[in-house]
Amino acid sequence: MSQAVVKGPKDLQKDVLTKGLCAGCGACTNLCPYIDMVKGKAILIEPCGLSEGKCYNFCPRAYIDVPYLDKSIFGSYRRDLALGSNVSIMKARAKDSEIRSAAQYGGAVSALMTYALENGEIDAAVLAKSSNRISAKPTIAKNKKEVLECAGSKYIVCPTVEEVWEAITQGIGKIGVVGTPCQVTAIRKMQASNFETGADKVSLLIGLFCTWAVSPDAYNYIKDLIGSAKVIKLDVPPPPANIFVIQTDAKKIEVPLDEVRKFILPSCNICFDMTNEFADISVGTVEGQEDWNTVIVRTKKGEKLLQNAIDAGTIETKPLEKERLAHLCEASLTRKRRVLTETEAEKMAYLTIREEDKQKIIS
Repeated sequence: MSQAVVKGPKDLQKDVLTKGLCAGCGACTNLCPYIDMVKGKAILIEPCGLSEGKCYNFCPRAYIDVPYLDKSIFGSYRRDLALGSNVSIMKARAKDSEIRSAAQYGGAVSALMTYALENGEIDAAVLAKSSNRISAKPTIAKNKKEVLECAGSKYIVCPTVEEVWEAITQGIGKIGVVGTPCQVTAIRKMQASNFETGADKVSLLIGLFCTWAVSPDAYNYIKDLIGSAKVIKLDVPPPPANIFVIQTDAKKIEVPLDEVRKFILPSCNICFDMTNEFADISVGTVEGQEDWNTVIVRTKKGEKLLQNAIDAGTIETKPLEKERLAHLCEASLTRKRRVLTETEAEKMAYLTIREEDKQKIIS
């Protein structure tokens, strides 16, 4: 992220919003009175006249200088082109049965956030909450009960970062955040910027693996499928299933994944980062094992938190099998290769990576 970039709201409109590339992360809303979120996308209500603005600087689709952020976060550039900088990779899950029963998979995210709250690592956590699993809104959680109310995967876009601004405004001392790659990238850009933001209060970033999110338009589509039933779980099984699963309190509904793809945000199709490469700890599924999470520890802070949680009996871990790790690496590289080779140059202008790394990825 070059510090020489000087752009503002007009550039955000031109480079991101008019191209349909808004990720709906919330980094620019709750920050500027001239920007609002409508149907999962930011809109510029009217120009504010600034030639340089936080809205552009923090947007994860305005520009990302990967080498700059790597050095800012990790102290050096990545060696692992598939998964980004990392200290260790493993399987993990919560040992608490209450957390496991509330969680989508192994409950590692809920367990880590609960541990961090209960042991003073953070004072509050910004999470995505849903009362029905088919919509989501950001919320501030301060205890285990509130964390568990946010457990489970949500596939609909959520402006989580706007609630980070709210937590900072409230004067919360140490903030933890669970976010998707675009949300985590926005926060890292805030932390690396020359603006006074208060983003240094974000002391823990747990990133979710993510390949796409759908717009709020998907809400009515799912409601039509389920009727009056209550959604218990949404899931996308690994290939070759190619289905979207809606588990309700009445039955399981399986629909072709292509029916859901039409609701995917265009921004997701140009995303380079599947495994949340700028987080302290990244968490995803373990293919073929629904009761475990894949965990990638990326920073010393993340390493210390995880080890403390293990020592406290909050988390249990196992080695991630070589074949599963190889498959994860290949899936991540395949996504990067597709984005770099199939995306229009104009839309890829937001991303800066080293040319030698680009050639290694696409070769």
